Order: sequence, then structure tokens, then C-alpha cells
Amino acid sequence: MPSYSSLKKRIHLYHKIRSFQEKAPLTVLIVAGVIGSITGIIGVLFQYAVNWVITLRKSLFFNYFDSSFLNYSIIFFITGCMGLFAYFLVKRFAPETGGSGIPEIEGALMNLRPVRWRYVLPVKFLGGLGALGSGMVLGREGPTVQIGGNVGAMICDLLKIKNTAYRHTFLATGAAAGITAAFNAPLAGILFIIEEMRPQFRYSLTSIKAIFVGVIMASIMYQSLFNQTSVFQIGHFHAVPIQSLWLYLILGALFGCIGVISNKCILFMQGKYKQFYQQKSYHFLLTGFILAGIFGVMSFIMPEITGSGFDFIPDATFGHYAISMLFIILLLRFITTVLCFSSGAPGGIFAPTLALGTIIGITFGLIAQQAYPDFDIELGACAIIGMGGLFAATVRAPLTGIVLVMEMSDNYQLILPMIITCLGATLIAQALGGMPLYSAILERILLNNNTLKKPKSDES
Repeated sequence: MPSYSSLKKRIHLYHKIRSFQEKAPLTVLIVAGVIGSITGIIGVLFQYAVNWVITLRKSLFFNYFDSSFLNYSIIFFITGCMGLFAYFLVKRFAPETGGSGIPEIEGALMNLRPVRWRYVLPVKFLGGLGALGSGMVLGREGPTVQIGGNVGAMICDLLKIKNTAYRHTFLATGAAAGITAAFNAPLAGILFIIEEMRPQFRYSLTSIKAIFVGVIMASIMYQSLFNQTSVFQIGHFHAVPIQSLWLYLILGALFGCIGVISNKCILFMQGKYKQFYQQKSYHFLLTGFILAGIFGVMSFIMPEITGSGFDFIPDATFGHYAISMLFIILLLRFITTVLCFSSGAPGGIFAPTLALGTIIGITFGLIAQQAYPDFDIELGACAIIGMGGLFAATVRAPLTGIVLVMEMSDNYQLILPMIITCLGATLIAQALGGMPLYSAILERILLNNNTLKKPKSDES
């Protein structure tokens, strides 16, 4: 039987170990808060910068001459140079910043892709500013997620953190904070890591607490420096009647089919662009100049088919477009989304996907109103449900899509039809054999870089 002094030493040693274990997570949470704060600040600065460039382009780049041809030529040249600048940065300094950047973070979490934050942070910020500011159909969430993940890696290097588990946690924390900084959606940021990055994310109580702290700080920065309102100010809609819920299962099935087609088109165009780029190195730069120039001009002629779609979504939700016009915009926005995102521009696809989902949802609502007038179907509700439905079908992250749209629109009463639509979209997309978009892109990146043998497809 141990003596009293021996037992006292053991108890003291036990308390020292417990104290060390408790301090380590506290340190992790402090570092996670720093990462979330920095990511939130950069995300807000990026949004301000993009909005400033867009406003400047719209206010200055017109009516220099009496000739419309000369005016549009100037617009084409200036916005084309913006695209050329963005693509040059990607080509010359950080090829991994081309595209969304989210697959790169997923690859980094698997220790299969490098995280070169010294190059990625400035290139993604400035390149994204040029691409999005020119009017190309891209979203800001891809840049903010990649920036956030690289901020996590930067802090690890500056603090000389060698622990692999902690480095992994901070990378994921930055990515979650990036989603939050793009959409003011902290819960969606958490779910995105748990759901979309579930094969790569190493779940533990410490890591999940770190992500919580990171998104909290990113949200605080967003609301302090930008605003406290939801992204979409489109009003509040009534809960849908119970007898109409079956319609949203049909809508979900429709989204499942469209999502598979959309992903296949993106992957197909990525392959075509790659073939074109391999012929001559300057083809990549030429593509950026031409695409940015075209969309800069189109932003004056038909702004509905350019940009992220955030300006278009409220107008469409309020019923400003006839069904025939919606079909035209849907077709054109689908084409422009595929052309821009597949080209390797430093921008995301979340926002363009939400815009496409809005159009499909409203079109479905207009048809359903005529077929079932007793259901009191609101077009705004269909638009919101459509956003989540197409997101779930393409990204294959239904929980993230549901919560993201709820946070962005502040319409939580639509949760039931949203769940039904997203479930239907996910099941149909999976049944048709389509891969989640980011998983397919990551697989292609790894294969192109001879990182590993072809991995098995990740089905939800």
C-alpha cells in the first residue's frame, strides 16, 4: 500500500498532467480565434475591394465617346486587362489559386497538396479582385475559403507549430472562417467542414471547438466591419402548406438531374481548357483577357448574366421577370458559369450556383402557381428553396446548403420544404452516378499532378 507522501506525489502529478491537457486546448482556441479574426478581416476587405472595383467600373467606363463601339471597346480593353492581370498572377506565381481553391484545401487536409501561403494569399486576393471585379461569373467564397486555410497555415508557421493534428485543425478553422466571412453564415461554415470535408477533417473535441471559435470571430469581424444583416434582403415568406410538400420532392429530383449535368459540363470544359492551354503557354493569359473583356461589356448590355448573381437574386425573387425571360437568363447564366469557372479563374462557384438555383426555383414556382392555385405558392419561397436544392445537388452537402441559405435569407420557416428538396436532389444525383463537384475536381488535380493513384469516388 503506497505511503501518504507517495500518494500525494501521484495526485500532484495527475493534476499537473490534467492542467497541461487543459492548457493545450485553451492555447489552441486562442490561436483559432486569431485565425478567425484575421480571416474575417481579410474577407471583409476582399468584399469591400470587389464592390469598389465593380462600382468604379460601372461609373467610369462609359460615355467617353459618342460612338457606342468605341465606348464598349474601352470597356473591353480595361476589363480584359483586369482578367489578364488575374490570370498572369495565377500562372506565374501560384497555379493552385486557379479555380475555387476549396479542393486545394481539401487536398492539404489530406497532406496531398502544398500550402504556400506566401504566394497564395496575395495572388488569391489580387487575382480574385481582378476576376470578380471585371464582371466574370464567379463567387467570392472560393477565394475566402482558400485565403482562410492559408491564414491558418501562416499562423502555424509564424508560431512554429509542429504538431500535425494542431496544424490540421488550424487549416480547417481558417477554411470554416472563410465561409463565414463570405456569407456571414457561421453555422454553415462549421457544417461545411464537417460535411463537405468529412473525409479529410480529423474530428475531435479540440478541433471542433477551434472551428467554433474561428467562425465566431470571423462573424464578429464581418458584422463589426461590414453589417449585421443577412446577405439577401428579400423579405420573409410564409411556411408552405402541408399539402404542397410533395411538389418540393419533385423539385428536388429536378435539381438532382440538373446538378449532375452541371458538374459534368464543368468537368468537360475543364478538360477542353486544359487541352487548349497545353498548346501554348500564353493561351491561359489570352483566355483571361477575352473572358474578362466580354463579361465587362456584357455587364452593361445584360447585367443579369454577369457577376456573382447577388444583385440579380433579389430582383428575380420579387417577380421582375417573365417566365420566358427567366428561361433565357437561366440558359445564358448556365453557359457563362461553366465558361468562367472552368477556365481556371481565381473565383468560386457557390454564388453562381445560388443564382441558378434561384432562377430554377422561381420558374418552377410560376408553373406550380398555374397548376395548383390553391396551394398559395410564393415565388420568393421557391427561390430560396431553389438555392439550397441546386447547391445540394452539385456540392453534395445538403446540410450545409440548407443552413447556408437559411442564414443568408433569414427564412427559417422554410426549413421543411428545404430539407425535402435537398434530400431529393442528393438522392437523385447519387442515383445518377454523379460525383460531388469538389471531390471530382480534387481527384483531377491529384491525378494531373501524379500525386496518387485514382481514388475511389466520394459518394454522399
